Amino acid sequence: MTNPIFQTWQAPFGMPKFNDIHDHHYSEAFAQAFDEHASEVDKIANNPASPTFDNTIVAMETSGHQLTKTTDLFYNLAASDTNPARQEIEQAASIQWSAHNSFIYGHTGLFQRIKLIFDNLATLDLELDQRLLVKQVFSDFIRGGANLNAEGQLQIAAINQRLASLETQFGQNILAETNRFALILTQQTELSGLPEPVLRAAANEAGERGHPGKYAFSISRSSFTPFMQFADNRELRETLFNAYTQCASSDDTAGNTNIALEISSLRRQRAQILGFASHAHYMLEDRMAGNPDAVHRLLDEIWQPARKKAEQEAADLQALIHQQGENFDLEPWDWWYYTEKLRAARFKLNESEIKPYFELETVRDGAFMVANTLFGITFRPAPELPTYHPDVTCFEVNDSDGSLIGIFMTDYFMRPSKRGGAWMSQFRGQSNLASHVRPIVVNCCNFPKSSPCLLGLDEVTTLFHEFGHALHGLLSQVRYPSQAGTNVKRDFVELPSQIFEHWAMEPAVLRQYAKHVDSNEHIPEHLIQKILAASTFNQGFQTCEYLAAAYLDLAWHAATDSTSLTPDALERIEMARIGLPKTITARYKSTYFQHIFAGEHYSAGYYAYIWAEVLDADGFEAFKDNGIFDPATALSLRRNILERGGSGEPMALYESFRGRRPSVEALLANRGLAGV
Repeated sequence: MTNPIFQTWQAPFGMPKFNDIHDHHYSEAFAQAFDEHASEVDKIANNPASPTFDNTIVAMETSGHQLTKTTDLFYNLAASDTNPARQEIEQAASIQWSAHNSFIYGHTGLFQRIKLIFDNLATLDLELDQRLLVKQVFSDFIRGGANLNAEGQLQIAAINQRLASLETQFGQNILAETNRFALILTQQTELSGLPEPVLRAAANEAGERGHPGKYAFSISRSSFTPFMQFADNRELRETLFNAYTQCASSDDTAGNTNIALEISSLRRQRAQILGFASHAHYMLEDRMAGNPDAVHRLLDEIWQPARKKAEQEAADLQALIHQQGENFDLEPWDWWYYTEKLRAARFKLNESEIKPYFELETVRDGAFMVANTLFGITFRPAPELPTYHPDVTCFEVNDSDGSLIGIFMTDYFMRPSKRGGAWMSQFRGQSNLASHVRPIVVNCCNFPKSSPCLLGLDEVTTLFHEFGHALHGLLSQVRYPSQAGTNVKRDFVELPSQIFEHWAMEPAVLRQYAKHVDSNEHIPEHLIQKILAASTFNQGFQTCEYLAAAYLDLAWHAATDSTSLTPDALERIEMARIGLPKTITARYKSTYFQHIFAGEHYSAGYYAYIWAEVLDADGFEAFKDNGIFDPATALSLRRNILERGGSGEPMALYESFRGRRPSVEALLANRGLAGV
């Protein structure tokens, strides 16, 4: 217990003492924690008493405390502040985890106890969350290969171990490629069109990359997008676009071409050993969707109006190009640039005009304000708490009665040690067994670091989105750790995050939090009206690029036969099948599609965002009908969704909140696709 990871952390609220923990402690902690958990599992399996819910299911829930503690701490830092030593540990730990899971799911004695409880579930006096826990544990063991013979279990173990290594390497290759590439600019002709906030962030990025006095643009989305929106130099836009879409596309050891192929092949093999037609069938059996056909039906229902609107948008952009005296055909690297010009012309709205009203801390405080108005919770800055990086800020979260809810951490700026994208995670999850364990939740983003840091509308939405996930983790009120917070079915987890996005651009909310960074004046009414008028602008493009990625995910994972196609060839075939306009590319191509290849949770599950959008669009209609801050509706959302985690069936939870099943019409209306 001399390892500081295992010691009881004496910092306030039991926060990790980050400065006391060094990289070698993680390797030592993993080795010891895996051994301890294995011993605990053996003890549960060898218990001479007859299997009961408490001595088997609850015992499993409470086992592995040190392993959970080590895992939550390490993987947060591996994602947000990595280094070569941590990347080596991550590779080793992924293989250790695979072997450990194989040990657990292949433990005959433990499985027999769980199976006996499951088989007699109807006769047991258990509450709903307990019955669901038994069903989930039993399902996890079946899906882990517990019903297979010894040969089958060995095959699954070998596949899982190889996948663990490949998935880790996939993500590390993307980070390396993102850090390797930079478009370094110095000439005014190269910088033409770029607003001052974008240049300020690029100058900061250049300085961090060792190019002081210059400007650097990377293939991180927060750097890539503003350059594509505003840079007048078409040749440079094409250069950056090609770098972005070819990220990690080589077929050598530094690229992800062969890794993607092997991952998809191994996943298909594993699924078929377990009795499923494909990896998608395997993954979706445990989701709200149930099977790939249901996912395709939803995607197809939205695809046709989205493509039709995108084609109209492309024609408008092409007309604008001709109006400006140019004679080239619209290309993908032109879309953002001319969309911004068309937005300014059509709605008299451009991002450089509105960004000063969305300074990062102002937007964050706006999200806090919405949470306070809806749920009565408060966020107190807690600079006394330890953090893992100077960019991290801590807040103590309290309920309306003053009681502690948990700790919220924000880590908003991009840096070379952080993977791309935005996410919510936890250093400690909520539970309420022997004692009430309060959560420690973190939001990570990749906003360009500058002073002041001004956000575009998409980035504002991202901040509200991740904060919605944070509320799901913070407000959780369940008994069992594995049902807490965001431990829900993957196509349900985006509901809290996406429904919270709606408040970001509500006029009544904008009038309160959107203030000019210099004058502190509230955003004027005419800008609010412009934002509303443009709310469905470019939605054909945005919907198509997202849906194209969701279709690509299924093309990889719903296949029942092996493929010798390269990722590039598979993408061309699938995009031709759905008829993706040539001026649009999928949001992610295979070699940098982290959601589906750098881990398994979103594999065959990238559709989850649009599935959950059906729920969130329909659900927000309740607030629009009753008032966006209606106390009764807010309380229903909190009690039936945010507090319940995975302790109820997702659709039943939604119906308890909404009073009925959802409809797709609200989604189509929100995206401007109704009647297209």
